[in-house]
Amino acid sequence: IVKYTARASTWEGAIRRMRRALFESHLYGVKNNIPFLLNVLSHKDFLRGVFDLNFLENNPQLMETTTVPHDIKNPASFRTSHRKFDELEGYLKYISNLVVNGHPASLGADPSALHALNKVDVPPPDIDAIKNILKSRDQNLSAPKFRHILRQEGAVAMASAVRKHNRLLFTDTTWRDAHQSLLATRMRTTDMLKAAEATNIAYAGANDVFSLEMWGGATFDVSMRFLHECPWRRLEELREKVPDVCFQMLFRGANAVGYTSYPDNVVYAFCKQAYESGIDVFRIFDSLNYIPNMELGIKAANASGGVVEAAICYTGDVTNTDPNYKYNLKYYIDYAKELIALGTHILAIKDMAGLLTPRGAKMLVTALRIKFPDVPIHLHTHDTAGMGVSTMIAGAEAGADIVDGAIDGMSGLSSQPCLGALVSGVGPEKTNLSLDALQVLNEYWESVRHQYRPFEVAELSSAVGSNVYMHEIPGGQYTNLLFQSRQLGLSGRFGEVKKAYAIANKLMGDIPKVTPSSKVVGDLAQSILSLKLTEEEIIMNASTLPLPQSVVDYFQGGLGTPPGGFPEPLRTNVLRGRVLADGRTCFEGRPGSELPPYDFDAAETQLKEAFGTARITFRDVLSHALYPNVFKEWMAFERQYGAVQRLPTHVFLRPMELGDEYFVTLGIGQDHFIRLAHIDKYDDNTGTRAVTLEVDGERWFIRTPDDVTPLQQMAGGEGGKKRNEKCDPTDKGSLGCPMPGVVVDVYCEVGDIVEEGQTLFKLSAMKMETEIKAPIAGTVKKVGVEAGESVEGDDILAQIEA
Repeated sequence: IVKYTARASTWEGAIRRMRRALFESHLYGVKNNIPFLLNVLSHKDFLRGVFDLNFLENNPQLMETTTVPHDIKNPASFRTSHRKFDELEGYLKYISNLVVNGHPASLGADPSALHALNKVDVPPPDIDAIKNILKSRDQNLSAPKFRHILRQEGAVAMASAVRKHNRLLFTDTTWRDAHQSLLATRMRTTDMLKAAEATNIAYAGANDVFSLEMWGGATFDVSMRFLHECPWRRLEELREKVPDVCFQMLFRGANAVGYTSYPDNVVYAFCKQAYESGIDVFRIFDSLNYIPNMELGIKAANASGGVVEAAICYTGDVTNTDPNYKYNLKYYIDYAKELIALGTHILAIKDMAGLLTPRGAKMLVTALRIKFPDVPIHLHTHDTAGMGVSTMIAGAEAGADIVDGAIDGMSGLSSQPCLGALVSGVGPEKTNLSLDALQVLNEYWESVRHQYRPFEVAELSSAVGSNVYMHEIPGGQYTNLLFQSRQLGLSGRFGEVKKAYAIANKLMGDIPKVTPSSKVVGDLAQSILSLKLTEEEIIMNASTLPLPQSVVDYFQGGLGTPPGGFPEPLRTNVLRGRVLADGRTCFEGRPGSELPPYDFDAAETQLKEAFGTARITFRDVLSHALYPNVFKEWMAFERQYGAVQRLPTHVFLRPMELGDEYFVTLGIGQDHFIRLAHIDKYDDNTGTRAVTLEVDGERWFIRTPDDVTPLQQMAGGEGGKKRNEKCDPTDKGSLGCPMPGVVVDVYCEVGDIVEEGQTLFKLSAMKMETEIKAPIAGTVKKVGVEAGESVEGDDILAQIEA
């Protein structure tokens, strides 16, 4: 029993002292009533001294629990769990888990590179240096501030101001597409926040910066899935630090920031919240250039009040003069006409793979400028073939108003062209953006990129090049494909992956490739390699092959209709024996139009019951609506380890070694020295290790589950599960696993009579689900796996006897 007594000359003073004493209490291993007492001390009636013996009965909410950390300055945050959530303890558990188990393979970090990371945090850019550079410039920055125009006068007025601007405008993609293309989207919010104030000063001091592309695309789910962060918090914290520059996001039309279709009210609610949280410009695209999907996205963004930048997804070669060529100049002009009719404010050319040449840019931009003289044109490309800077300058000379680039240290290869090179290339008469100020920012990003070296793919520099004009892999997909190819045992053979990708694109009907359509093509390419199939074999045997579910969904119209329609006879063969949940063969029209409205109220109630009323906001409900499983896993992680986004990147990524000491700043007055003092041997009885950490000289003993040692013991023959039996490739009824993964569902039992092509298993592998079908008709004689079991390639799933 612990007793606290607080005294003061006033009631309010006594409450403050008691609150402080309770707040600073550290009790571990036992439940206590501190959260309840803090709740009482924060109640308005108790603060006024107006209460009686029925106080608790009349205020049952005092017993509510959440996992929100305490904030001594905010009494409303005192309604906490039955044990006070100690933020530091959660971080120490995370550090200990990293020491014992390392990162999961799904993170994609190279373990050997992790230990080579610096042990200190990267300091922010030199703000004073930027201010001095801008002070020394003798020029009149008289152009309007675009964000101010948008928020005061509206999107139409802002678009008009862009069109009237007499110099070239730039969008910096460093905070989104650059790290998505180079580092698998693994950039953490903390590293952007450190650069935010300096970036705002550098870019607000030049009126030729249009926007910062910093949100949307893959950043939304990766924030929760791998970085354990809130994507909304990223947006709002950066917005607070950068009040003067437009924020731009990438929006997948009817797919929002996901990989599937969502109910219309989810898309509208997302855009409304994004605008309120700080997004100004919505770059909207559809992965198939499918107008019905674009229409939903454009209407939703327009309703939010933001600027609609509708994107033409560029593919092929617009300069091709073949009269039968699909992606000719007429195709793009007609598509642009439809987008403008839907209400776009700015027209974007989104060259996802870097296929647009200077000649093509000149032809396309010139034609669009003549046809639509009052609509701003925004040009985006990737530097995959090394032609990005030339393409951007050619497009600008042809009439583009805005071009995309990335800060020097985050540019090139599969990322965007170098922003500094673009500024130098167009010259001071075309831009007032300071190259010297850019270099101050670049010094920071060069150091930050080193901290993300574990996500650099060594093969990337040799994988990119002019062969992109043949395989057309988008810049943002390279790192994922290289990682997946390693999982398939194809290290050093990325040339085979690129060839398979080109075959897959042809099989799909030669389509625009950007998320989610690019993922479909990539999934099929991986299947081609893992199953060792030819183009002809896929077409002829599509009805029985274990095709990825994303490929089946595509042919069922789950993404819409591709330009020129679906290829035959492949589509017919894929759909044979495969039906939608309602029994139909495929969708008719826009897939999401058939979905019922999402019940936000019911979802909010459910989430608050699960995670606490004070923890769940409407932004969380939106995250759950888009990624229900990912959101729940992130919340479970946060409950265990806390809000790890506050940890410096070297602490978050690099597992400590014995004797290592980190200096960690978690906030004002929250500086700690953390040293790894000892790691106990593996305890066979508990399956754990005790990790000893010294925090400011005080020893903490963290009992940590060891998930690695049991696997090593099994691999070394010290017990554990035996390796699965392999299938017999000479026996048609021996059904083997096509690739490594996890069995999601088993739809058969021994003795079942099955038909050829009947779905027997569902496998999850490399972020895609695949249905495994019966190769022949007959009786199931053996089922070799269970749901939830990890399997390797060629492991026997079932034995069927004809």
